[in-house]
Amino acid sequence: MAKLQKSLIQLLLSSWLCSILLQDTTTTAARILLPTNSKIRSKTEDSGGSRDNTGGFQINNGNMEFLHEESDGRRGEEGGGKSVVGRNSRPLIGILSQPSCGESATEADWTSNRSCIAASYVKFVESAGARAVPLLYNEPEETLIKKFAAINGILFPGGATSLDDNPFYQTAEKLFKMVIKANDNGDYFPLYGACLGFQLLTVIVSQNHSILGQFEAAHKPAPLLLVGDWVKNHSIFQWVPQGVVDKISKQPLAMENHHQGVSPQTWFSNGLLTDFYRVLTTTQDNNGKMYISTVESQRYPIFGVQWHPEKHAFEWGDDTIPHSVDAVQLTQGVANFLISEARKSQHKPISNDEERELMMYNYKPFYSNKDGHGTFEQEYWINL
Repeated sequence: MAKLQKSLIQLLLSSWLCSILLQDTTTTAARILLPTNSKIRSKTEDSGGSRDNTGGFQINNGNMEFLHEESDGRRGEEGGGKSVVGRNSRPLIGILSQPSCGESATEADWTSNRSCIAASYVKFVESAGARAVPLLYNEPEETLIKKFAAINGILFPGGATSLDDNPFYQTAEKLFKMVIKANDNGDYFPLYGACLGFQLLTVIVSQNHSILGQFEAAHKPAPLLLVGDWVKNHSIFQWVPQGVVDKISKQPLAMENHHQGVSPQTWFSNGLLTDFYRVLTTTQDNNGKMYISTVESQRYPIFGVQWHPEKHAFEWGDDTIPHSVDAVQLTQGVANFLISEARKSQHKPISNDEERELMMYNYKPFYSNKDGHGTFEQEYWINL
């Protein structure tokens, strides 16, 4: 009887071992049969999108493709950029200047030859391994075209500049059209807007200068209400630590500082906005009014946030700004995402001399909050 039991045990162990070996052999065979020239890629990353990794992968015609929980209408699938080859290790981000920093521009600001960029946006892109290039709202179009050919992404920053049909808006619209044209031609190029930059992206696409409503969301960190769990591993949030993403709908980790925005009712009643963008988060203002707070284009690498990731790490003049570890990790995650998108762009200066000429390093920031009354800690003022 003992011998029989021993034989049965040995038989079971042999069967189990054979099954393990067979599985490993099958896996190895699959690896061997994969063509040596096959492309291992994320389906959306290769077409200009972001990687979710929510559903494993499959082998399709020799290509390993990630399966996505959200696959319909992903950006890049219809003209939003073609296959990306390699990665740019020297990304440059153009930051659009404004006639004034943090305050509504006066007539004197508009007629002046100088313009302003808050230093926190420069530090924001530098923190993720990029360098900043000033895009002056009042410089000639041929200069903007030359700079566009050298940079790898554009940032529309926050501020208080009017979005009427003025020189600042017109320059932003020209840059937006350059981004669309480049991506339509297979030239991957990202665009990111924060706060006023988000509003710019909204007005440009909606073609409506009156689309913004009034909200009480100044000096107010707030939660970001995800429209679905799929957002946690998607787009702008994919570089944010999972533990932080799990908190952002419950804790006030995102700095809000604006008086205008777009309600969901207004947003979803505008076909131009709903056709172009996908909403990722909403947020409530001080009075409980809901506004759209994070979006991405469905076809292009264009992203907008009606909040301030850059402030968590680089602005200190407002006591309501969250500076917790979680808030700073949110900053770093968004910055890393933006620059990871910029690394897909193959633009570059024509020479080292041109690169050095373009750099923000040619200008010095000054301590604009030294008296404790500045909107920003540091500002660049650049003469045309």
